[in-house]
Amino acid sequence: MLRPIVFLASLGIACFALAPVVLDASDSDGIPFSITPGIEEVLESISADSLRGHLSFIASDLLEGRDTPSAGLDIAAEYIAAQFRRAGLEPLGDDGYFQTAHWLLAEPNMSEFRLEFRTQEYHLRILSSEVSFRLNSALNVAASEVFKLDYTDIKTLPELTAAQIEGRVVLTEIPDFRREDQSRWEGLYKQQLKFLTKLRQLKAALVVSVDRTSSSGKGSGPGQLVDPENRGRSTEAETLPWVRVHNGDWIRVYDGLKLGPASLDVSLSIPQPDERPVKVRNVAGLLRGSDPELQKTCVLVSAHYDHVGADRARQGDQIFNGANDDGSGTVSVIELAAALSRLNERPKRSILFLTVFGEEKGLLGSRFYLRHPLFPLEKTIANVNLEVLGRTDTSEGVEKDRASLTGFDYTDLGRVFQWAGKLAGIEVYRDERFSDAFYSRSDNLSFAEQGIPAHTLCAVFLYPDLHKVSDHWDKIDYPNLLKINRTVALALLMVAGDIREPRWNAANRKAERYQQIWRERQKR
Repeated sequence: MLRPIVFLASLGIACFALAPVVLDASDSDGIPFSITPGIEEVLESISADSLRGHLSFIASDLLEGRDTPSAGLDIAAEYIAAQFRRAGLEPLGDDGYFQTAHWLLAEPNMSEFRLEFRTQEYHLRILSSEVSFRLNSALNVAASEVFKLDYTDIKTLPELTAAQIEGRVVLTEIPDFRREDQSRWEGLYKQQLKFLTKLRQLKAALVVSVDRTSSSGKGSGPGQLVDPENRGRSTEAETLPWVRVHNGDWIRVYDGLKLGPASLDVSLSIPQPDERPVKVRNVAGLLRGSDPELQKTCVLVSAHYDHVGADRARQGDQIFNGANDDGSGTVSVIELAAALSRLNERPKRSILFLTVFGEEKGLLGSRFYLRHPLFPLEKTIANVNLEVLGRTDTSEGVEKDRASLTGFDYTDLGRVFQWAGKLAGIEVYRDERFSDAFYSRSDNLSFAEQGIPAHTLCAVFLYPDLHKVSDHWDKIDYPNLLKINRTVALALLMVAGDIREPRWNAANRKAERYQQIWRERQKR
């Protein structure tokens, strides 16, 4: 593991200090690092105005929220490639700086949608505007028996049997976790996944969930990406069809039913979606290292440049600009590429700059990259992922001059970032609530699942405008973002200049599964 570094300049100064760094004389196993005039020039070239300029475009209304796929996302990709070209990075893609995924978009065909509930007393037809669901294939369900479940009764779920559920439509009330505080999302999602997986195992025909909050639905949404390489590889929960119904008459019928089995005719017909080919692209550029052998290895710095698009049914502002999530990470990758490309004496190892599509839809771009790596995975020694770096306001107050790594002590990179942060005036710390909980919430997870030491750096984990139309570029704390960029630059130089590779922390049980993958890679 890397050894602590002793800083000879005062570390109590809050502003950025260009201080020399040397080893303690007793630490013969450490790696010396000093801020040379060349590194000082690189750090000074990182500019708050430059970051503001990039982000005011990336998060502008012109790009319409950078949904995957969309014209706005394509414009963002072209802009990033232009900045990589300007920095003189080596293009690594199949088309210059672009790594292209040829996928399909399954768009809903709601013209023949039908959902009906029928008994001798009533016949209720649900409109296509009163449902929400996510399917990329046709579905036809006809059942005369239903089973009503209390979703909140966690004791009942393990006791359910196939005799009760098989072939029946399950009626319940699954809350929309996206309406809850962001800190609860992961736990609520896992609860939902467990519930749906159990019903899938018991061979339920369909789940119908009542929604009391809104009177209109989104149908099947704007369309779903279909990865031809992974078609049909859904989880058990994802292959169980379920529909959320937004209809007052249905709520009254639902409330009148007792828990358990009941006789109720349910028929659902969802037509096959229309599929059309689309292209989505990662953007990649390489800063080649200086050592003849170590340049064949790389440190990979990444960010996702997509967001969630626009909601044209909204009144007023319809565009989710995603300035902080993750425009701030995207423009930091651009700024770091421009700054580090100025080095006359480059670090020993290469640095790969990568922006990926589709993180918001399930880490799609990073997982595509790892199936089709542009740099050998066995030679990729670390991933530093950058996300939500620009905001300093939280529900608990302002958090300036601080940043946190997800899975802080999963590898020895946490210590490296602490050292770099001290030089740049940033406290890099382990957030007791969120560092571990958020490890699986961004693209670093894709790299960790390949055994590569990986983390995501965040300024704050939660902020008031997360996934809201109000996440605008003018709310970013650019002086603070400048310091964080300098911290990342120093950390990248430390890791890329070290003859030893970062390692997983063998003492941390949460990192054990990733370390095991890494060990298996070393045997190949």
